[in-house]
Amino acid sequence: MSTVIVLVLFWTRLGVASQVWHGQQPAGTEHRFTTADSVSTVRHRTTCFVDDFAAALQEASENDGTLKNSSLSLFGSSYHSAGSALSELTEEIRNKREGLKVLHPVAEPVSEEDEQGTIAVTFDVPQSPLLRLKPVLLFVLESPFPGRDLDITFTSHSLQPHTQSASISESTRYILLTGKPSESTAEQKWRISVDANTPDMKQNMRDSLIGGKSGSTSRMTLLLLFLGETGSETRHAATQTSFLCALRRFLDCVLPQELTGSPSVHLDSLQSLPPLRLGLSSSETLLVGLINSSTPTIFSFNNWASKFPARQEQLALSPTLLQELGQRLEQSEMQILELIRDGKVADSGTERLRKLKDLCGFQRNEPATGEKQYCAFLLLKALQMVGHTYDVQSRLRATRAGPRNPSGPVVCGLKSLTVSFDKLFLGPTNANINNCHGLCTFPLINGNNHAVLLNSHTEDSGTDERAPCCVPVAYDPLVVVDLNNEGSFLSIKPDMIVKECGCR
Repeated sequence: MSTVIVLVLFWTRLGVASQVWHGQQPAGTEHRFTTADSVSTVRHRTTCFVDDFAAALQEASENDGTLKNSSLSLFGSSYHSAGSALSELTEEIRNKREGLKVLHPVAEPVSEEDEQGTIAVTFDVPQSPLLRLKPVLLFVLESPFPGRDLDITFTSHSLQPHTQSASISESTRYILLTGKPSESTAEQKWRISVDANTPDMKQNMRDSLIGGKSGSTSRMTLLLLFLGETGSETRHAATQTSFLCALRRFLDCVLPQELTGSPSVHLDSLQSLPPLRLGLSSSETLLVGLINSSTPTIFSFNNWASKFPARQEQLALSPTLLQELGQRLEQSEMQILELIRDGKVADSGTERLRKLKDLCGFQRNEPATGEKQYCAFLLLKALQMVGHTYDVQSRLRATRAGPRNPSGPVVCGLKSLTVSFDKLFLGPTNANINNCHGLCTFPLINGNNHAVLLNSHTEDSGTDERAPCCVPVAYDPLVVVDLNNEGSFLSIKPDMIVKECGCR
């Protein structure tokens, strides 16, 4: 699995407006940097990286703002060298006294510096008064690093001290390095050498930094992130962007991570009914059907879970449907909490669900704004999808544990089949579409007249005609909620999930 790394710089206690610098990727390179992207795309991509880091600090900290010992591996051993910066960030985010601002520096290609394979990362830091402050360099690993535990050494005159180390394990998501403040505010060029403990680990690190082998989707996004003064009484708004980021984190936490070992299918290659815009124009009939439907649903966070709607999405539900939405939410929440109590879902799902409810702010017995209705609807479909996923798992386990007759024939019937989707940030990333398996012998299972005649013909004569086959005869659709830069869309993929088999 490829590793996505983001470089972020933090500065604290300075109120400076966000600025953006443009840059072009050098021609003739295949390195995957964000400098060739539009600034709006980079800004959208940044959103969940920043939100995820802030949430990780909150979840990993004690009530007094200090990090839990059990959470230190999340930040690698670099916490010991950048602990004061982490503690300050944790305190500021926990007390919601300051807002996070983002700048976008320009990246240059990653290259090998010497024969030993030391990697040199070079990027331009734009002119800014922030350079006079003490920065913290943050690496965000978007997926577990391949291979065994990795010890890394970072060396640069822009760091303080010049040489710092980190240890990456499967649970590590962030690495922090303390930078050196500058006496100048002019544009600067930072060069950081990265060295790993073994040759194969160096190659893994290099592949992650430059985008890996041909066709890899690894990226390295560079950000300048700092805390801007907003006043001690200011509280962060529960924006839809934060809600969508929290929704993705919740799904990552509670959904089972099944690996099929088979090639992924690109979701856009599947036939689909025309997409329907989810918003104020959505019909009451459509929303009633969706709220009460048990049809499996997946969420597509388009383009690295980043290109969220630029404008706030709203729904206009009738009072009766609002009441129904609230009741369904309560039922689905109880089902998820039961899964957590039974140990089927991680305990962290409770806190992430609470965060989602807070951001949603929906109360079925109180007037709800169109924005709250929109978030509540997405939350309901997410909870229903999680519940459906575990219901399918339970039914399959019960089937496998049922009485068996090894000597008897396998009669035509449903069989589990999980497929993966080749699309970034899907929730879930796979689906159980089922398949049909077994023999078609008299009496035929769910057979039609043609199958009966065909079976009789092939049994009574030495014909080479095929006998009746066990095939799907009825399907359920799959609903895809596509969240992209144009808004929210419902896409119905018909005939996706087998629900009934027969002999044909």
